[in-house]
Amino acid sequence: MEILRTRFSSWTPIENKSLNNQLYQERIRLISHWFDLWTDKQRKHFLFLILNQCNKSQLKCAEKWLVENIPLTHVDFTTLLPRFISLYVFSFLSPRDLCTAVQVNWHWKFLTEQDCLWMPICLKLGWFLPYVPEKNEYGAWKQYYIACATSLDCLTPRRAAYHSTTSDFKTKIEEQEEKCQAKCLQKFIRGGLAVRKKELFKARPPWISGTRSSGFYKSGFQPHLSQSIYDKVELSSELLMKVLFPPSPNVSIFISMHTELHPQNNVELEAEKPLILSSEKSLPERFCQPVAQGYPNGMHSLHPHLVLISSHIPAYEMFVDSVKPGVVLIVYEHTGTTLESLIHSVERALDGQRAKSIGIISDGDSREINLLQGYKINASNLLKPEMREFWKRLKSCVISPEEGGSIDVFVPLAASEAGKEILSQLTHLTGAFFRTPTGIATGSYQHILSEWLGSQKGSSPPFLYLTEGKLQIWLRFTELLEEALDVVRKKLSPYFFDLQKNMAGKILGQIMFNTMSWSDIQDNGRIIQTLANGLVELSRGNHENPLEFLSSFLMKKCKNGELGDQDFLTEDTSESGLDVLLKVQKNQEDVIEKRQSFARELLLSERSYVHILEIVKDVYVKPIKAALASHQAILSDISTQLIFSDVLDILQINRCFLAELTRRLNEWSPAQNVGDIFIKLGQQFQTYTNFFNNYAIILKTIDKCRETIPVFRAFLKRHDRTVVTTMRSLQELLLCPSKRVKEYITLLCALRLHTPQEHADHEDLATAIKQMKQLNDYIDQLKLNVGRNDQLLRVQQCIQGGPQLLKANRYLIMVQDAAQLNCSQRTNLPFRLYEHTHDLRVFLFNDILVISQRNISYKPFERTPKVTYQFLATIMLHQLQIEDIPDSKYIKNALLLQGPKQQLICSIDEDKFVWLSALQKAIHCSISEDVN
Repeated sequence: MEILRTRFSSWTPIENKSLNNQLYQERIRLISHWFDLWTDKQRKHFLFLILNQCNKSQLKCAEKWLVENIPLTHVDFTTLLPRFISLYVFSFLSPRDLCTAVQVNWHWKFLTEQDCLWMPICLKLGWFLPYVPEKNEYGAWKQYYIACATSLDCLTPRRAAYHSTTSDFKTKIEEQEEKCQAKCLQKFIRGGLAVRKKELFKARPPWISGTRSSGFYKSGFQPHLSQSIYDKVELSSELLMKVLFPPSPNVSIFISMHTELHPQNNVELEAEKPLILSSEKSLPERFCQPVAQGYPNGMHSLHPHLVLISSHIPAYEMFVDSVKPGVVLIVYEHTGTTLESLIHSVERALDGQRAKSIGIISDGDSREINLLQGYKINASNLLKPEMREFWKRLKSCVISPEEGGSIDVFVPLAASEAGKEILSQLTHLTGAFFRTPTGIATGSYQHILSEWLGSQKGSSPPFLYLTEGKLQIWLRFTELLEEALDVVRKKLSPYFFDLQKNMAGKILGQIMFNTMSWSDIQDNGRIIQTLANGLVELSRGNHENPLEFLSSFLMKKCKNGELGDQDFLTEDTSESGLDVLLKVQKNQEDVIEKRQSFARELLLSERSYVHILEIVKDVYVKPIKAALASHQAILSDISTQLIFSDVLDILQINRCFLAELTRRLNEWSPAQNVGDIFIKLGQQFQTYTNFFNNYAIILKTIDKCRETIPVFRAFLKRHDRTVVTTMRSLQELLLCPSKRVKEYITLLCALRLHTPQEHADHEDLATAIKQMKQLNDYIDQLKLNVGRNDQLLRVQQCIQGGPQLLKANRYLIMVQDAAQLNCSQRTNLPFRLYEHTHDLRVFLFNDILVISQRNISYKPFERTPKVTYQFLATIMLHQLQIEDIPDSKYIKNALLLQGPKQQLICSIDEDKFVWLSALQKAIHCSISEDVN
């Protein structure tokens, strides 16, 4: 007992820490057990006793725990947000609401009386503070607003005349008479005003109460003024202009001028003065500035722009984000929506109004509009009753074309004859004015920024609905999605090719046996064999008329009875087929018109391409060179030349090309040629070749300078992805030359398709297409080499301890997972037993075979394993021997790989013949290259 030195209790150890802690834990568990058995009232009483016995530090600890674990239900946002954000929130309140907010607390009083809130309100009403407030003066503008508002008054006609003639000499008797008349008139006005107030109180809508009620906002769209409001209130034309255009500061001036012009309406005007003031307060701020918006008549809110956005377009959320404020927005589901529900959504959003224009943004092509699932609008189904009803009701939601109304379809219908036929039918059906893009060869959805059919020069319908910067971002993103889809399509096409082939064979076979008898199938087999024999005979000889020889050969076989009882061959068959072929000709006028439209598209796309190259020069090259000349260099002269010299050379070439192309289009005629200038451009493709050869070095130089030069990094951050650069970075702008080559091929093929063979430009176009394809093949080869090098580097990085794989003309053919086996050589081949020793991954290149050991390890709490590869061996393909191991009871899909120093037995899970054929083909090609 003396050793333990107990205090206040004979069983509480003090110096023995372990026993003390053990006893403490036991007591805590005992108290916790008791606490669980108590009622809520007992628990509260216990907590009250415990907290009373705590000192300040313990109470602070409890308070900290309560603050961290109990969520706040009420908090003053002005105490958490920065002051400028709180002031921004208060700036949306009306003067009456600001005065109400003063009564909350002292902090709100201090914020709501700031001059930055009251000064805009006073200036909008034309009340200017007659002195400059001192630095420490507080609430000057609010006090001035209160003084002006309380002294605001409306003069009667007699009082206005009295004040206008105070400078004249009047006698006291005349002044007393006028005062008596004014008092009588005031009494008369007050009586009429009381009656008028009662009528207005019954008739006026809720929004005139001075606050923005929920009835003012319809269906979650932007606020707008409904025509029914004006009908209910029955304002005169002067009062309507007052509501839409807040007059100059003093309302009394406006009313006094009106009373002087129309003294007989003084009672109504005096009664409607509160209506004007309350209307002015209740209107949103955007309706108080119609002139600044560019609408002098003030009626723009009655005819808003409406846009329909389909959820089927890629990244439609980004497209929705680019819609301008004030545009009525409807996002509809492509799947499950009907035409009836879609037009109902439009009518509900407009709420009885008529839109100035309606934009339809959905996917489609130049021949049809994919508006909804199951509702592809084309020339064949446009006249169906439900289609006709939809377009007629949609036209009723737009103002007439004479007033400037239009329906804008964001699908390039104007780029084809079928699309123009759809537009013609829609115009004839509804009488509306339709606008649509004309571009087709500028990439996915890039036609939105091309020239629009029906739009005036200098105007762009997309920018009526969309913000330019955000639209450019969406276009860049859709371009990236298209490239990703191309890559996925190339990767997955081998896997689906066999499946498609098998399914097509099954479907065709099923259709054939369902529609034909077995005898007909045998007869068709004989016909096919005879036709094949005829083609073989035709290929052996040099016949002037191949069709005549083939028809006579088939007639002889038919007479000999080799084709059975078939009587489908007659002497007139070949002749009738030739007549049909000769009768199928294109209309010459349509060909000329199409050729001109494609030439115009070529000119517009070339202007856009040259503009992009000029962006590189104006935004990047000129500031860098100017900084270099002022001895405040952003980049060195060598780096500038290395990055931009080839691009500037391309710009110079395409400027000359654009000037010549513009001259040809200005002098356009059916006999005009275009192919010769493309041939001249092809002769200067050495500049493009130099750019593509240096492309990798250019990008590496940009990356290195961005990492090592802070000024250049800041310069790129300031200029990349801005509206001036069409939301592209410098590296994305440098991608345009390679894409432009593909656009050249597309446009030239379209021109050649609509150019008659007897035209002088036909051969030049074919030569130009050949040149462009050669350059495109060269670009594709460079892309393939860059991809192969990157692939080699990735393989080399994943193999631990592996050799140097990066070598000229080396590329990866196939990767295969396998199992390494070990067997006993004493028994016969079918009875050998094999033991699985390691997991392997084999990399087949065009000249070597790299074998690595595959190790799989799992980490705690992770589903995906970590896979590592350890290098084992490298075998040259011309030294590799392959031996197939037959399948047996003990092994399947196995083969023997024999090298000069080692041999390896491996087995794969899949069919080994695909892997075996790839190995044999690679070995044969490697041996052939070594022999050559």
